[in-house]
Amino acid sequence: MAASVSSLMVPMASASVKNLSTTRRGNKVRGFTVQCSNSELNFCSIKRRDIIGLVFGVSSSIMLVDSSSEVAKGAGLPPEEKPRLCDDACEKELENVPMVTTESGLQYKDIKVGKGPSPPIGFQVAANYVAMVPSGQIFDSSLEKGQFYIFRVGSGQVIKGLDEGILSMKAGGKRRLYIPGSLAFPKGLTSAPGRPRVAPNSPVIFDVSLEYIPGLEVDEE
Repeated sequence: MAASVSSLMVPMASASVKNLSTTRRGNKVRGFTVQCSNSELNFCSIKRRDIIGLVFGVSSSIMLVDSSSEVAKGAGLPPEEKPRLCDDACEKELENVPMVTTESGLQYKDIKVGKGPSPPIGFQVAANYVAMVPSGQIFDSSLEKGQFYIFRVGSGQVIKGLDEGILSMKAGGKRRLYIPGSLAFPKGLTSAPGRPRVAPNSPVIFDVSLEYIPGLEVDEE
């Protein structure tokens, strides 16, 4: 008896995938249908285009799973291994550093007090920063971009908490800023690959190093 030609049905990759089922000699086979001959060899006949469809369907499903994993990583969910201004040893030392609170509600701890001048309002400054949500997940960093962030301090070019925090620093210094929501991002920041979402008016943390002030560099002896 000639083997019957099977009908192989593979669902295309989509948001909702339904499992297909059929019976073969009383047993259910989930996902596709295979009909076999009744010969002693139990030989199954499958069309070539059906095999291609199966491979395509399985590959698409795997791609969807991998894509979902990348989105999760992009949301900053797994443990991060990104460059920071304050390493583990720094974090331990920071526990013993007194907290300073300003009239605006900004709080900060000096990781290192600089020996250079403080920036006058309107002057450009060159700084490095690592911006985090309260959980410690990084949402922005000049270290990842590989260049100093240069802006005019006290001129509204950055969020209020960062402006205020840098104005009282000295060149060469490093500081952790605990910025309340009122001095941070009123409209928030949407999530993106490698960056968690920042809710509107939510507190953020900035580690900042004031590298130098163009025009006010201190000559090395």
